[in-house]
Amino acid sequence: MDVTEFEELIDRLGEDLSLWPDDRRSPAEDLLAQSSAAQALLEEARALRHALAAPPVRAPAGLADRIVAAAAKMNDDTAEPRIEGETAGS
Repeated sequence: MDVTEFEELIDRLGEDLSLWPDDRRSPAEDLLAQSSAAQALLEEARALRHALAAPPVRAPAGLADRIVAAAAKMNDDTAEPRIEGETAGS
């Protein structure tokens, strides 16, 4: 087994080698014992699985309302045409 085949098997079978068929697992374990590239691929796959299993990130309560309010305020501030040299509030 080479690193390319190992990567394809990780994509198809997952990063848990204990779930792989015996005829694929044994050559994969042999490759892992001697290939730092294969070890790196397995670590990346495990890190990705861990990241995907993490709970989703949620925005703080009221964030969307604050954004809409700020955008509306910006629109109100820029909606009135100004004469050159005039400042806001004049």
